Amino acid sequence: MGNGTELGRVRGLGSAKEGAHHWIGQRLTALANLLLLLWFVGSLLALPSLGYQTVATWLSSPLVAVPMILLVISTCWHLRLGLQVFIEDYAHEPSAKLPLLIILNFYAIAAAALGTFAVLKLAFTGAAA
Repeated sequence: MGNGTELGRVRGLGSAKEGAHHWIGQRLTALANLLLLLWFVGSLLALPSLGYQTVATWLSSPLVAVPMILLVISTCWHLRLGLQVFIEDYAHEPSAKLPLLIILNFYAIAAAALGTFAVLKLAFTGAAA
């Protein structure tokens, strides 16, 4: 049966009505990543040095820690969206797709949580190791 038939939709072969939403999400996170990365690189270039103490002190400011957390979360979300498309397109075994998507979600959430924790640790403790 074709993609446009009722049977095709029941079998999961029709439109999921999420393609545009997913595409917009990828574009928005890409734009956010671009803007936040430009801010990040520009801010690092403005620092007098890139030593641990200087960067840790810089990162302890709320005006730096918040955009840094946004960069971490946006990058992890963008990674998840892109790899989801990759898995859906190239994992040909239906039984493999769900476990791979679950692993991907856990990985993206763990990476975002660890990155956020690292930023918050420096933000709240300053340069203390």
